[in-house]
Amino acid sequence: MSQRPEEDTVACTVENRIAWVSFNRPEKRNCMSPKLNRQMKRVLEELEFRDDVGVVVLVGEGTAWSAGMDLKEYFRDNEEKGLGAMRQAQREAYGWWERLRWFEKPTIAMVNGWCFGGAYGPLFGCDLAVAAEDAQFGLSEINWGILPGGGASKIIVELTGFRNAMYHAMMGENIDGRKAAEWGLVNEAVPADRLKARVAEIAGVLLGKNPHALRSTKWAIRRVREMTFDNSMDYLVRAQEAANFFDNDGRKEATRQFIDDKAFKPGLGAYDLNKVRD
Repeated sequence: MSQRPEEDTVACTVENRIAWVSFNRPEKRNCMSPKLNRQMKRVLEELEFRDDVGVVVLVGEGTAWSAGMDLKEYFRDNEEKGLGAMRQAQREAYGWWERLRWFEKPTIAMVNGWCFGGAYGPLFGCDLAVAAEDAQFGLSEINWGILPGGGASKIIVELTGFRNAMYHAMMGENIDGRKAAEWGLVNEAVPADRLKARVAEIAGVLLGKNPHALRSTKWAIRRVREMTFDNSMDYLVRAQEAANFFDNDGRKEATRQFIDDKAFKPGLGAYDLNKVRD
């Protein structure tokens, strides 16, 4: 099989302000090669400030979301080239995962199949995650004699807690989407034939929210996770002040619709972003 060109390792379509970004190496179960990592960073940077994109969904072509890092192209080939090549490959992979964590817009992982090892990096990078009930998650590194690196050990502890992380990493057993949801590795699991519809539904709700508030909220949640309570309180006060300064018109419009028009109830949905003020 001829090698896939770098620009074809990632696919992207935009529909109704949702960008569906795909790992596009189905013949390799979408494992991440240096080419894919470089292309994914380009695609995300191109989408980040597009006016016609409000939500990004990360999906996998074929039967896998991503089987992790490409053992030949990412590990063996670069190891043969020396430490510099390995460090470069790491920077390319970790770079787009970091870009995903601090992306300007909401991101959703749509896990349709295998999600293994290094794929936990972009999984954690996405703000929300929905899996097919029969999707398979695994840290198989222990089965071939290494530890779960690339952030996977940190991520599994962060998302699932100490006991689940220990079992998952030490036993090398796979879990399905239902168990992943039970553990907190994803938000929820749905039947495979409903997966895209459910993700589109969630994306639609996000598109109805104030985009500046969404950006501030997702960044705040990530920041305060590692802060003390007092530090987080101070950070959140300053973040709220900055958000109000940046988008004061949006806050005022929401208040007007609630108090004056009585047009919406915050506990039941978002204010109308498109409503023209009197």
